[in-house]
Amino acid sequence: MWGTNYEKEECWQVSSWGGYVFLVNLIPLHVLVLMLTGRFSHRIYVAYCTVYCLGTILSMQISFVGFQPVQSSEHMAAFGVFGLCQIHAFVDYLRSKLNAQQFEVLFKSVISLVGFALLSMGAVFMLTGKISPWTGRFYSLLDPSYAKNNIPIIASVSEHQPTTWSSYYFDLQLLVFMFPVGLYYCFNNLSDARIFIIMYGVTSMYFSAVMVRLMLVLAPVMCILSGIGVSQVLTTYMKNLDVSRTDKKSKKQQDSTYPIKNEVASGMILVMAFFLITYTFHSTWVTSEAYSSPSIVLSARGGDGSRIIFDDFREAYYWLRHNTPQDAKVMSWWDYGYQITAMANRTILVDNNTWNNTHISRVGQAMASTEEKAYEIMRELDVSYVLVIFGGLTGYSSDDINKFLWMVRIGGSTDTGRHIKEHDYYTPTGEFRVDREGSPVLLNCLMYKMCYYRFGQVYTEAKRPPGYDRVRNAEIGNKDFELDVLEEAYTTEHWLVRIYKVKDLDNRGLSRT
Repeated sequence: MWGTNYEKEECWQVSSWGGYVFLVNLIPLHVLVLMLTGRFSHRIYVAYCTVYCLGTILSMQISFVGFQPVQSSEHMAAFGVFGLCQIHAFVDYLRSKLNAQQFEVLFKSVISLVGFALLSMGAVFMLTGKISPWTGRFYSLLDPSYAKNNIPIIASVSEHQPTTWSSYYFDLQLLVFMFPVGLYYCFNNLSDARIFIIMYGVTSMYFSAVMVRLMLVLAPVMCILSGIGVSQVLTTYMKNLDVSRTDKKSKKQQDSTYPIKNEVASGMILVMAFFLITYTFHSTWVTSEAYSSPSIVLSARGGDGSRIIFDDFREAYYWLRHNTPQDAKVMSWWDYGYQITAMANRTILVDNNTWNNTHISRVGQAMASTEEKAYEIMRELDVSYVLVIFGGLTGYSSDDINKFLWMVRIGGSTDTGRHIKEHDYYTPTGEFRVDREGSPVLLNCLMYKMCYYRFGQVYTEAKRPPGYDRVRNAEIGNKDFELDVLEEAYTTEHWLVRIYKVKDLDNRGLSRT
């Protein structure tokens, strides 16, 4: 019954979150450990077989999942453990029917035959493509350097970066210190459930260190193990609290063995209560300040302490929605794909799904190329408008110039972009600069020109020359240029979003009107 109820939850999880693969592999890993430690039982056999069969059937009903549960390498561990369960049950049956000598001979023969058959079938299916290989994201979990060296689109996603120590404390605070305490108590009193919690905690801790997005996987087990730790600590010290005794002899004996036991217990309980209260306040503050602020409406403090609102994103999307044809195609970096689709209701080339590496690479090639080469790519992709994010005027550091090197890396990661080399965008000393000492390739690429078009005439700070970039802290090196293949369509109030229209073939070369 519990297995059936779990499968209903898993089906919902499969339909909403790709991270379900973690639990799909964690449960068979738990069953495998129970086998190795001699804890496997008929109860576990029935539960896992129910979970695997129902889970596989239900997840295959989801259209975009399809046959992945029986064809992809990420799901093969669950299938393999399911097969081991059948073998284990069959071996237990034979053991009950045969004597020790007969069982040993038959066991060795059957295991050798079945093992060889499974390995052969697995190899054949892998070679013929019936079982798809692991994706780059899963390779990155086992080898953190894999994505950086082979698939830059994965490494470019901020959620795929390694987690810093400060992030652990910022997100989890007290739980960081109580987590190992809970692990200790679980190891001291092992059971099937505690083994699962231990495995969940250890594996999720490793994976969360590889990718910061997997903090979502770590958080539940951190709460469970920390709760166990807090409960055991409080239980231990509460037992030492002194109770009123009428027997003076007993009280005297107690005082001589541990004279300040009551004071120590009371102090530890008060300290733990204090930490729990501060954890509550910390969690409330983090939730309200760090994780509840909309990223689409930005704010900052002015020199007089007043709050300044930057609503450029909504301004730009509103303009796109009401001033462009409904069939217009917008080219931007993938970070803004979902926002443009939802708020501007316009077709975009790439979005936050990032599954189409080739398409994203093509956009990166256009951004990193000269106007002439970029125009060919934009005509190939049937682009109507190009949108870029620029923070040089306001000091917004998460703009496209700071992301540009990832566009270069991703653009050069496919065959059509082999001519794009990252070192061409650096100075001879290996620096990424936007001033006069910057690389000529950088200063003449499409991204640079779209961000800095007309910026050379703008004063951004007192006692600074026009064209001073407040993010890079430099005066731009290429000021006096005109766009040949694009025309400026719209720039928001604070220059955060700039939109350009792709010229038709007949209009190329004409000066901007």
